[in-house]
Amino acid sequence: MGYIAELREVVGTRPLIMAGACVLVFDDGGRLLLQRRSDSGDWGTIGGALEPGESLEEAAARELWEEAGLTARRFRLIDLFSGREMYYRYPHGDEVYNVMAVYEAIETEGIPRVNDREGLELAYFDPEAPIAELNPFTGLVLAKLGYRVHAQRKEA
Repeated sequence: MGYIAELREVVGTRPLIMAGACVLVFDDGGRLLLQRRSDSGDWGTIGGALEPGESLEEAAARELWEEAGLTARRFRLIDLFSGREMYYRYPHGDEVYNVMAVYEAIETEGIPRVNDREGLELAYFDPEAPIAELNPFTGLVLAKLGYRVHAQRKEA
């Protein structure tokens, strides 16, 4: 059981401040690797919360391995986000205010594969094109980074 899960046993679903890392992985064509999340069924970035004693970069490396089966020779810090708009409510009701370091994975090694229970599948997407079923929080983060990405509406 991870640190956040242990805290949840004490505080329930009420808002926590959660520090974590988001990892952007681009292929040679500039497409962004996203995972279909098992909790919400939509597409989101690779990443997650820090564990006690872990650096943000160590969390980025761990999450990249856990969620995509990839390693990176290094990480480039792109930005750091916090504040009111970084609020997120998970489908199961847990609430967080994220403090998020966004990294780009440089010189990734391995073949992307679902490596844990948090993801259902992995795929590359053009970060400037509409993405069907894009996680709204991922859309916010990518927009804050200057991408014109937006969720594509589902056909009825």
